[in-house]
Parts: sequence; C-alpha cells; structure tokens
Amino acid sequence: MSVSDEDIAFVHELFEAVGPISHRKMMGGLSIYSDGQIFAILSSEGRIYLKAKDAFAEALAVEGAEKFEMGDGRGMNYWTLPEAALDDPELAGGWARRALDAL
Repeated sequence: MSVSDEDIAFVHELFEAVGPISHRKMMGGLSIYSDGQIFAILSSEGRIYLKAKDAFAEALAVEGAEKFEMGDGRGMNYWTLPEAALDDPELAGGWARRALDAL
C-alpha cells in the first residue's frame, strides 16, 4: 500500500500549526519536513511517526507511542504520534514542535 493524496492532505492539515511543511514520497510512505528538516514519516501502512531519541523518545513512550521497527526487528529513531494527537491538530503540532526542538 502506498500513501494517497488524501493521506498527504491529512498530514498537512494535522501539522498546520508547525507552519509550512513539505513532503517527499519514499518506499511507499512519506517523509515530512519543516524548513528542510525531516521530523516525521508516514508509513505505507498509514501510521505517523515522529523522529525522536533520548528524553523525547521517553516522553512519547510514556504516552503509549510505539517505536518504528523494520521487518527484521531493527528499530529506528521514530515513534508513533500519540493516539490523542491524531484527531487534534493543535496537539499534533505541539508534538511536532517538540520533535523539531529535539533534533
């Protein structure tokens, strides 16, 4: 499955509080940028992940976020956007700004 135009529009609406964002399709998913800095991805399965490590990753984990894992079990420094933020652009924007601040 690859991302649709509707998926892309949803991501842009969800993160509108961040300011202008851009995206690039990759490997069936989407990489999401602010000022040229990648801060999130949309997987081909439709899950949104924020780039995170250290204290920010721990904060996401406390909120129930799950770490992105490759099919072979290798993890990457991306964690799911907390569930509550998926329907709340203000909350999603706050998490996205925290991801950008942590980079």
